[in-house]
Amino acid sequence: MDDREKLRTLVDHWIEHNREHAEEFREWARRTRDFVGEAAGDNISQAAGRLEEANKFLLRAAEELKEGQ
Repeated sequence: MDDREKLRTLVDHWIEHNREHAEEFREWARRTRDFVGEAAGDNISQAAGRLEEANKFLLRAAEELKEGQ
């Protein structure tokens, strides 16, 4: 496997990994609001949003890697 193939695999993995974490963060944000309060839950939700934002860039990179074959 050359570096390009490895990077495509890694980027796909990172995207999926971020999706899973974002879902988990949102669940914990909801739970956190129940026992700590809104501020802590909102911060965890913000972190989930940042992972989703990062995925936008990773998805663009994945497309560029596919185009550059």
